[in-house]
Amino acid sequence: MNRLEYENYKEKTKHGDALFPYITYPCSIPLDFPSVPLHWHEEMEIIYVKKGKGVIHVDFREYPADTGAIALIIPGQLHSIEQYQDISMEYENIIFHPNILLSKQTDACSSDFFLPLLAGTISVPILYTQDLPAYGLLASCLDKNDEASEKRKRGYQLLIKSQLFFFFSVLDELFCCDTPRRSDQNSLEKMKLILKYIENHYMDKITISDIAKEINLSDSHFMKYFKKTMGTTFITYLNDYRLTMTQRLLLSSDDSILEIAAETGFENLSYFNRIFKKRFGQTPSEYRKKSKPASF
Repeated sequence: MNRLEYENYKEKTKHGDALFPYITYPCSIPLDFPSVPLHWHEEMEIIYVKKGKGVIHVDFREYPADTGAIALIIPGQLHSIEQYQDISMEYENIIFHPNILLSKQTDACSSDFFLPLLAGTISVPILYTQDLPAYGLLASCLDKNDEASEKRKRGYQLLIKSQLFFFFSVLDELFCCDTPRRSDQNSLEKMKLILKYIENHYMDKITISDIAKEINLSDSHFMKYFKKTMGTTFITYLNDYRLTMTQRLLLSSDDSILEIAAETGFENLSYFNRIFKKRFGQTPSEYRKKSKPASF
């Protein structure tokens, strides 16, 4: 799995094979990476916490997730994952395209549930915890799919689809409700454009004017909007994103630190070294030396 691609804001990685786009990624924070930054994609995603605790953000709302928690991410929702205090979190990322559940010729399952869910006219909760009466049914579906994915016996795809249908039937029966259009929907759409722009241009020089034009705001209005929405300035956020990319490149490539800094949009090496140390408590060379496994 290309983790650098996977964690870009607008997901571009193809999940699973073309005929059956369903795959599970085992992940660990902070062992694999310190966090998964805010991003969105066109696939469904289920985050299944196997051990520890973390925090999942979905459309700017925070959801603490303990061992056993199940989070459902609808296509297009902005979401991120981070560590809770100093507690590690091991979890599964179950990613699949909703098309595997949609009939080519629209049927009642599509028209009454899946299409309204994808369109946002009905909704189900984001987080499901072990204290819910139906939790055992939901977890059982995911556990059976894990086993089917691992053994891959003939027809395993049928079992996976059947468990997904049962999973969503439980949600439809117990948790589904009509959803009024959120007042901050326009803000979410603007933020998606910004994140897409960062994804495509973080390695280049980006000015406030460049990105403000993308959402038809003046420079001053853009800075106020970004600070209000994200809780930090755009420059701070952009530097944090670039640092996340450099952090992964330090571990996944043999490029020099100077080359990695340039590849991720830092034109000044001393400035890059300074803010990297401020963020991670060590220089890029120290981080690479301590984090890379020793070769024998």
